[in-house]
Amino acid sequence: MRFLSLVVMSVAILTCACANPAANKPKATVGNAAPESSSQAGPGEKLPISPANSKVEFVAAKVTRSHNGSFKQFSGTINLVNSVAEQSQVTIEIDTNSVVTDEPDLTKHLQTPDFFDVAKFPKATFTSTKIEPNTSGGATHMITGNFDLHGIKKAITFPATIKIAPDNVAVNAEFSINRKDWGLLYPGKADDLIRDGVVIKLTVNAPRKK
Repeated sequence: MRFLSLVVMSVAILTCACANPAANKPKATVGNAAPESSSQAGPGEKLPISPANSKVEFVAAKVTRSHNGSFKQFSGTINLVNSVAEQSQVTIEIDTNSVVTDEPDLTKHLQTPDFFDVAKFPKATFTSTKIEPNTSGGATHMITGNFDLHGIKKAITFPATIKIAPDNVAVNAEFSINRKDWGLLYPGKADDLIRDGVVIKLTVNAPRKK
């Protein structure tokens, strides 16, 4: 009986360790980059996005386990027009060299040409081109914009919950992308391959002037 319990426990641990964190997250729709303009949203309130009020995080995985990571240096702006999300625009610029993970060796590896190649591509950017109500339930909106990473720019569409309050604008999103769409092709070890799906987690709380 004790042996059976140990077997069941071992299987449960392995199942958890091997789980794909991107499997149950909404997948971003990816397409060709769209025309963009910093003025397309019109004049509005300029709300700052920074590490002091927001987070840019991710979860990546190998076959055996997952890793939590984030970027510690980034800046951006919400151009809030008429206090209406659909009329507004968001831009974010990320310092790829500021990547940090739960393992120091992995952090260093992500900075190399195997992954982000931060010496060649020091910045990653996102500029929204369209914000629409989400009619399928769950998140309040669908955000479309150009994501420029690793020298490759593509349009992505993902669900997000946007709340506009008198003192701040909150944007929360959690979705997955395929790293290979941006040329991040490092396979990992033959017996411990890296999964293609990466979960992106955005937590924005941009303050408004009172």
